[in-house]
Amino acid sequence: MKEPLQGWAARAQLPQFPWDQLAPYAEQARRHPDGIVDLSIGTPVDPTPVLVQQALQAAADAPGYPLTIGTPALRSALVEWSVRRLGATVTEANVVPSIGSKELVSLLPVLLGLHGKQVLLPALAYPTYDVGARLAGCEPVATNDPTAHDPAAVGLVWLNSPSNPTGRVQSAEELRQVVEWGREHGVLIASDECYLELDWEREPVSVLHPSVSGSSTEGVLALHSLSKRSNLAGYRAGFAVGDATAIALVTEARKHIGLLPPAPIQAATVAALGDDAHLAEQKERYRLRREQLKPAVEKAGFRVEHSEAGLYLWCTRDEDCWQTVGWLADRGILAAPGAFYGVAGARHVRVALTATDERINAAANRFG
Repeated sequence: MKEPLQGWAARAQLPQFPWDQLAPYAEQARRHPDGIVDLSIGTPVDPTPVLVQQALQAAADAPGYPLTIGTPALRSALVEWSVRRLGATVTEANVVPSIGSKELVSLLPVLLGLHGKQVLLPALAYPTYDVGARLAGCEPVATNDPTAHDPAAVGLVWLNSPSNPTGRVQSAEELRQVVEWGREHGVLIASDECYLELDWEREPVSVLHPSVSGSSTEGVLALHSLSKRSNLAGYRAGFAVGDATAIALVTEARKHIGLLPPAPIQAATVAALGDDAHLAEQKERYRLRREQLKPAVEKAGFRVEHSEAGLYLWCTRDEDCWQTVGWLADRGILAAPGAFYGVAGARHVRVALTATDERINAAANRFG
């Protein structure tokens, strides 16, 4: 008889956690005389804004259970930010906070009860879209064109612009075609937009912008995170905004599960969303790091593709990605193999901009 957990794992058919496969290359990179430059996962390294820390501390006395839907102050902040930054037309019925955006990326098919349906995701994509589909008993389907699929079999479509890993920005027209297809067939379109405010060569547009979805949120959900834009990865602060029916279903399920963003984190989120100065400061840090690293990567013989926005350079030397990862590890640099994101990434690596100025400088010299 199988052990219960083994049976569950077999049913879910979860892939190996990708980052575990990088461990030998990390050890190899650490042997560099000047230490490792870790440009793989993309963890923020800069300080959490002081005003956010202060808001967290001020809300530290929190003996009661927090609200799943968020405090009135948080709901108001989410609405105001969505109107101001996304161009969306929303009310408090269209927003819900989450425990980081990854919570919803991994659980949205479960929370919506999509068991047995297909979940469409980009051909090159963050692995958690696939994992979330499997956890819900859905079939993950990687595709470059969601509208080419049988809508009767589809329960959810994931969009991701700017893309992780490629940094590609989809046009309003591209997004609008998918939204219109979803509305025509009653399929929810979920857009992961956590890099939306980190643009370099092309300005991204939200799926909730009028140029994409008109003045309606029908059939559309946008996910956002404060991890990268505000250095709050350790706070696990995110939110969803969009279709009121989908928001209500997600909220009700999260109440039962107990997915409650801690009250101090809710207060910190309000502070972060209400301040644009720290975002501009952090964006400038990343711009300078990108301007130093990108030319060094290209000088070393890499071709940088897309990378129009976000926190990564999508690079290739036209060889197997693991060979490139090994070449970089010999130089004390750890990058993410493109195969983590789909078969289409087998000859690319993803290089993160999320390292200190000193480590970015070290990496630029090693590429040279």
